[in-house]
Amino acid sequence: MAGALSGIRIIEFAGIGPGPFCGMMLGDHGAEVIRIDRPGARLDPRDALSRNRQSVLLDIKRPDGLAAARALCATADGLIEGFRPGVMERLGLGPDMLLEANPKLVYGRMTGWGQTGPYAQAAGHDINYIALSGVLHTIGVAGAKPVPPVNYVGDFGGGGMLLAFGMVAGLLAVKNGAPGQVIDAAMTDGSALLAGMSYAMLAAGTTSDIPGTNLLDGGAPFYDSYVCADGQWIAIGSIEPQFYALLRAKTGIADDPAFDAQFDKAAWPARKQRLAEIFAQKTRAEWCTIMEMTDVCFAPILSMAEAPLHPHNRARDTFITLGGAFQPAPAPRFSATPAPAPQPAPIAGSATGLITGAEIGSSIVAPHLT
Repeated sequence: MAGALSGIRIIEFAGIGPGPFCGMMLGDHGAEVIRIDRPGARLDPRDALSRNRQSVLLDIKRPDGLAAARALCATADGLIEGFRPGVMERLGLGPDMLLEANPKLVYGRMTGWGQTGPYAQAAGHDINYIALSGVLHTIGVAGAKPVPPVNYVGDFGGGGMLLAFGMVAGLLAVKNGAPGQVIDAAMTDGSALLAGMSYAMLAAGTTSDIPGTNLLDGGAPFYDSYVCADGQWIAIGSIEPQFYALLRAKTGIADDPAFDAQFDKAAWPARKQRLAEIFAQKTRAEWCTIMEMTDVCFAPILSMAEAPLHPHNRARDTFITLGGAFQPAPAPRFSATPAPAPQPAPIAGSATGLITGAEIGSSIVAPHLT
């Protein structure tokens, strides 16, 4: 199968984190992603973010390498880069020049702070971007410091996936007759967007700005994680009244009046303590036997080593083995144009001769490309 993005060519300027994530998503679904790597680059076949690529080694600071990069961009439908604002312009690869040569080019720019604004030229990482958007403040236990959610929210959900959406939307606009354009994807913007529901709830007065005290942030006893007798953990999400009633039945507190009035926040701390005592009386496996695949809204909290082996994940092929390691499988799933079988990260530069020979010609001096 060719995939939903078959026939689309993307030039990716190698970077870290969200840019490669976007390239992975596009490549997973059939786009031809040609990654321009720096001389000396090494790619790991176990790295999901580098799969489904062709790799070309170019020294874009040399005239011949720059000419090769420009020639490739002239053949492309889209481009993705993750440098600080102004770097691509200084390299001679800015959007004005490339769009003049290729008016239908969708030029995707991935940054933390965005192309404009007071912070635009400052260094930063995921933790900084989600701090400024208000997201980091919402994650953590009441009275304790905020907890960085690894780099899932800024780099990937609010970064790479935002850029992937922007690229597909831009490519669709071109298909419908619009010109090429620049996509300014900023992790501050993207992480703020992910928090849209939280901002709406804050405005409506249904949540507070105090983390760890609300419905979805661990404040509610029926929406939290609990440790079991064996030191393993489980997750409970019994929000709806019928699910909460089933939770009470499964934990033996159906007739306990202390658990009535589900949304009485004043009672939440005491209820959480009582549930913690109950869950600590059995192992995770025992609670799975009692609650798994019921409407309690329950799941065991699996480690990254355990998750690929769980029966549900195995039944859906949520994980694949590629490059000798487990990787998350391409998603989402398409009924008519399913994602092609993923290919592991290539050897860096393995497509240099093939692609430069086919697209650029023999005028480029090979030693400067490899």
